Amino acid sequence: MASPVLEAVKGELKMFGLDFAEEEEEPALAEKLEELCLLHRMKETELAEELIAFAATKGTVSLTANFLLDFQYNVLNKQSVKPPVKKETHSSGTKETDIVPGQADLDEDDEDLLDAYTSPSKATQKQEIKTPENPRSKRTLSTRSPHLAFSPNSFSPSATPSQKYSSRSHRGEVVTSFGSVQGTSWSGNGGLKTTVAPFGEPLTKPYKFMFQDLMENRDVLSYKIEELGEALKEHYKIEEFSSLTIPVQVVVMEGINSTGKQFFASKLYEGVPLPFLKPPELDEDSEPQMVLVACGPYTTSDSITYDPMLDLINVINKDKPDVCILLGPFLDAKHKQVEDCQFTSSFEDIFKLCMKTIIEGTRSAGSRLVIVPSLRDVHHFYIYPQPPFSYDLSKEDEKRVLFVSDPCTLEINGVLLGLTSVDLLFHMGSEEISSSSSVLDRFSRILKHILTQRSYYPLYPPAEEMNIDYEHFYPYASLPVMPDVLVTPSDLKYFIKDILHCVCVNPGRLTKGHVGGTYGRLWLQRKASREECQNPCVSAQVVRI
Repeated sequence: MASPVLEAVKGELKMFGLDFAEEEEEPALAEKLEELCLLHRMKETELAEELIAFAATKGTVSLTANFLLDFQYNVLNKQSVKPPVKKETHSSGTKETDIVPGQADLDEDDEDLLDAYTSPSKATQKQEIKTPENPRSKRTLSTRSPHLAFSPNSFSPSATPSQKYSSRSHRGEVVTSFGSVQGTSWSGNGGLKTTVAPFGEPLTKPYKFMFQDLMENRDVLSYKIEELGEALKEHYKIEEFSSLTIPVQVVVMEGINSTGKQFFASKLYEGVPLPFLKPPELDEDSEPQMVLVACGPYTTSDSITYDPMLDLINVINKDKPDVCILLGPFLDAKHKQVEDCQFTSSFEDIFKLCMKTIIEGTRSAGSRLVIVPSLRDVHHFYIYPQPPFSYDLSKEDEKRVLFVSDPCTLEINGVLLGLTSVDLLFHMGSEEISSSSSVLDRFSRILKHILTQRSYYPLYPPAEEMNIDYEHFYPYASLPVMPDVLVTPSDLKYFIKDILHCVCVNPGRLTKGHVGGTYGRLWLQRKASREECQNPCVSAQVVRI
């Protein structure tokens, strides 16, 4: 008696002119067809349609045992290893991302009961979410621990921890120091006696861009050059000079131009830094402030589990710094899974979950949080100067958390910090031309150039990855005064340097590819001393995560 599966498949195949090559092979082929239907959970008509489509690509008009083996390997086996369809994944991902008490308290017995009524594909999806890296039940997600509240499996089907990061050595190792660090206790007061606020008139909200007029850009650059020229003229007591408008480093040269065609320089007057903010007179030393500075990415390049960020939260809870300055990117546009869009939730939702974890995870420490965006934050405005993140804070967090723009000048108990998340050192280093006879090293030259050009980004034309709005550049990306501390994170090697009495810090990035990176910590204290050149940054260190 002929197999019903065989008869159904043959009927479909004959409509398109396909048949078995030899009648004696029919029993073996029928058995193989039944096996394929059972193994891959397919109906006879579905199997026939797949066979017809595959035969059309091969130009085959008859079915053989070899053809079925080829079909199983190239079509059916590859279909079986595909991830669940997006519709089901999106539904599950959305539920996991927005954790609410009623959902978090779902009993595992209820989950097992639901399994009995779900299709095989949904059951497979459910098993993927409960990975060995996150074996906890949903009930435990209602706790306050950041490790439990933050579930990368809720937005990524392939959230596995980085093996290289987990097996790293030298955790907590101090890699460079500055100032009097001997006997320093790196523990703060959790922001009990701390005031933090942007200095001057900061950028507080988004603005329209991509509407720049070239003439307006020229006017902004010309005005900046004339302003720096006047500062040079006043500082060096130069009576008069002719200006040549070229938007590069602004200097004054003294020399001879006898023919009117060629200028022979004999003396160079470099830029002049801005004055420091004159602090109020103190009868006694101000309260010391411990400041932690970290720059993203907050996850390794081979994982999206945010383990480095969770480790940093543990450091904050342990050391209780008065202020934590966290610079982006928080969801890096250069991450492989971001580039390939391998998420089941939107970038905005993942960022909000990340912020929620940081804010709630550090609430017990009491530290003041300052959040600085980056042009590499995939969900945020891709423009420099960059407006602050938009995030709804609870009443208990409004006074503790501050979202600022990039760049930003920040005032902490009378001490000014200049912040920018742009890799300015790398951008300027690739454009620098310097004589080897210079007594300054490469980083010191670049930092001096930044401070004397009085700008957070004194490079024109900018790097290709930069998108600058020059109408907003002058009011929001110029240095208002000389900062006491300048924070310039970079992919280049970490350092702490005193440049023109300004302490310049590159804390490095929290992750470097597959491995852990570094973060910085500072002790700030305004002294009652009358010494004008005494920097309030008493000591500083760069530490491995």
